[in-house]
Amino acid sequence: MSDPSSETPPISDPSLKEIKEDSDDHLKEIKPNSSVSKLDSSVSHDSDLSSFLEGELYDVNDTNRTYLAKSKIISDAINTIGFGRYQYGLFFVAGFGWLSDNAWPIATGLILARLTEVDGVHAPVGKAPYLTLAQNFGLLAGALFWSLSSDIIGRRWAFNLTFLITGVFAIISGGSPNFAAVGVFDAFWSFGVGGNLPVDSAIFLEALPQSHQWLLTVMSSWWAIGQIVANLISWGLISNYSCDPAATVCLKKDNWGWRYFLFTMGGLTLLMFIARFAFRVFESPRFYLARGDDERAIATIEKIAKINGKESPITLKDLQDIDELNLDGKEGNEPKKNILLEEKLSKYKFSHIRECFATRKLAISSSLVIFTWGIIGLAFPLYNAFLPYYLETRGSANKPLSVHETYRNSLIVAVLGVPGAIVAGFLVELKIGRKGTLCGSLILTGVFLFGSTTAKTSNANLGWNCAFSFVSNIMYGVLYAYTPEIFFTKIRGTGVGLAASFNRVLGIFAPIIAIYADLTTSAPIFVSGALFIFAGILTVFFPYEPRGHSSF
Repeated sequence: MSDPSSETPPISDPSLKEIKEDSDDHLKEIKPNSSVSKLDSSVSHDSDLSSFLEGELYDVNDTNRTYLAKSKIISDAINTIGFGRYQYGLFFVAGFGWLSDNAWPIATGLILARLTEVDGVHAPVGKAPYLTLAQNFGLLAGALFWSLSSDIIGRRWAFNLTFLITGVFAIISGGSPNFAAVGVFDAFWSFGVGGNLPVDSAIFLEALPQSHQWLLTVMSSWWAIGQIVANLISWGLISNYSCDPAATVCLKKDNWGWRYFLFTMGGLTLLMFIARFAFRVFESPRFYLARGDDERAIATIEKIAKINGKESPITLKDLQDIDELNLDGKEGNEPKKNILLEEKLSKYKFSHIRECFATRKLAISSSLVIFTWGIIGLAFPLYNAFLPYYLETRGSANKPLSVHETYRNSLIVAVLGVPGAIVAGFLVELKIGRKGTLCGSLILTGVFLFGSTTAKTSNANLGWNCAFSFVSNIMYGVLYAYTPEIFFTKIRGTGVGLAASFNRVLGIFAPIIAIYADLTTSAPIFVSGALFIFAGILTVFFPYEPRGHSSF
């Protein structure tokens, strides 16, 4: 019998040193090329593809084997290149997505209380929360559309178009003639906002070496900055160009603050859209790999390596050698498929959704994570959308705060979110891990919200809400990182998609609940606080702890 190594060209990854073929898994022996010595150490002589993937969150039966092997090689290459200039730049331009994801939902709450013009935009009696409802419909549609389209047109197109759509419709909204028009344009700009995190997190995560994946948690500092930016601009514009709260009639000519605010926020979003072209963001290598375009995947790796001052540790031949192994037992002339698109479309196949609940442990994990996302999706809008209303009624001796004081306090609350996101990045690497950090931050979020209802002065209430802002940003930072980490590659798109969709769906119910709540009391705060505490209790039963485990 001839030596298989003489028939199969070597590939340059020592960790794939020898893969044996048998009649069941179509594996062949291959010998390594020692030219790439920085990748993982070689496995034993009798190892196979399962050993090659040892230590990962998935195995050879989770999805396309050829795709898994190539993904591992691409991941090892990024680990070898390391964290450098490209990732530093990406941290900022991708961070704009986190900023926008928080700034724009907050913007709706900031303008809502100022839509009181008798000769212009005013909300019908009892219908003001419909603006928040329109926003959440837009966020849901955006999350569904952009997460799928990014696997068809590519991440870069969605990466930029979401900002263009948001900025344009926000500026148009500033010229709205009535409340219905504001609602429609709010839904349109929210459609763009809804696609930010699914796309931006993919671009950022897929360019990160394993040693720096904790930065995905720290990216939530941009989320907190978005809150600061929105509140800072509103403090300067809405508080100075709005109708006097003591006035019995509010005219359009005296109430241009919220319009100036939308013009400014829309213009800032367009500036961030332009800034993304100043730093060249490459298409994700994994997107090209999933499309079957190995040449562009390698070309992208080479470009990233060049920016970082490194040499690419892999070549096109390394991926071509995997094809020759025919790990999936397919015909050689069978066309390559878009694996990522298949994963996304599989969300709508009940058989694939069932795989998220295939085993008892996986079923518990998926159910709890998805349900936790939904609870938070209901709790946070209740708090966020009506915070300006609540603060305005909590002054000393029940004296309402001025417009200036209201937006000043909202800004102070926002500032405390930045250190929270940074602290989260450190906590997740400690022994308490993701689960402990998430559980503690959720419960504390609810506790501080309950505490805020006991405040008798505006300063006391401000202190409680500052504490809430700090711990809630820890919570969001961990949640956004934990969720993709605990799903296998094959079901990751489905799992994260189910969680995000459930979050948006319940977010739609938040303004509906608020419509029937007495907003002159602290009822929305009580409901929100209880939901956060309940979500924290659920995390205790999460069966997986991703800390210390690799993923790609």
